[in-house]
Amino acid sequence: MLRLKRIATSLFFTAVIGTVTAVAQTPQQMAPQQQQVEVNDEELSKFANAYQGITVINQQAQQKMVKAVEDSGFDVQRFNEIHQASLDPNQEVEVSSEEKAKHKAVVTEIEGMQGDFQKDMENVIEEQGLSIERYEQLAMALQQDTALQQRLQKLMQGEG
Repeated sequence: MLRLKRIATSLFFTAVIGTVTAVAQTPQQMAPQQQQVEVNDEELSKFANAYQGITVINQQAQQKMVKAVEDSGFDVQRFNEIHQASLDPNQEVEVSSEEKAKHKAVVTEIEGMQGDFQKDMENVIEEQGLSIERYEQLAMALQQDTALQQRLQKLMQGEG
């Protein structure tokens, strides 16, 4: 359900932010077991507010990660080439020992940021009066229920 807007560095940020947005994401293996969820307008409004807050946090997280990459001396595109190759054994990229060391240092720095991003997202959800579990239930329900998606879309357009 939740996706970063403007992912400039797709695989890297998908991989790194993936754990950051886990609280907002719904496990695919749970989707078939999902049953109809009752959602009143007040709860849907809380979800919408939390979703918008998480979107802001994701954008900030992306900016901080790009800054960490750039501050290390990497071009973001080059960093992603190296990172994709490190995740996919079938992908080969020529990498100097200096680049390997810088890549490892940046990944470590970014992984260190994730706990803060996760906590910020949890705080946004809880500030809206939702539990993390209920937020995840609503996110799952929204993946499957087009009528609920339409209600959320109308609500969010009305707030804007």
